[in-house]
Amino acid sequence: MTMLPIHLNQIELANRWKISPRTLERWRWAGQGPAFVKLGGRVVYQLDAVEAYERGRVCQSTQQGTALRKAS
Repeated sequence: MTMLPIHLNQIELANRWKISPRTLERWRWAGQGPAFVKLGGRVVYQLDAVEAYERGRVCQSTQQGTALRKAS
């Protein structure tokens, strides 16, 4: 049996990360944040892409976090 991908809308992802949905909009406009899928006028985030983005943002120190922000 093939599992269908799970998608989060902007509100669901904002709630997951406890940020404003407008932050996600700004990130999309700036080319930052996790990859998203645009279906017509609807934006969704694949859960796999969100989890990969989260794994890529894991830091061991504040200096490492600063380097990630500069690279984004």
